[in-house]
Amino acid sequence: MELNCYDQDGVSVIAIKGRLSAENVEELRSKFLDTFTSQRHFVFDLAEMENLDSTGLGAIVFCLKSCSEFNGVLKLARLTQKSRLIFDITKAYRIFDIYDDLDEAIKAAK
Repeated sequence: MELNCYDQDGVSVIAIKGRLSAENVEELRSKFLDTFTSQRHFVFDLAEMENLDSTGLGAIVFCLKSCSEFNGVLKLARLTQKSRLIFDITKAYRIFDIYDDLDEAIKAAK
């Protein structure tokens, strides 16, 4: 998994590339928490996330919960078909704001 983090219009975008699974979720949590010390508005760009397991989904839920507890915002953008299937099966789409367009997600996260 690769993480590309950048600021766009006052929102921290974390682009996840590859597989988000039990082997590497701590990398995402660590990057999120490092950024969370100074930023509360996030978008996870999932356009290049190839696969997601239950532990990976749990890490994304952890990030959402952290944002919710401290008046932050987390939006998801550009889920792939495989990722969307996981969100549909687990009904996780009910707790996330999911956008097809990255710019729309960033606008909503402001």
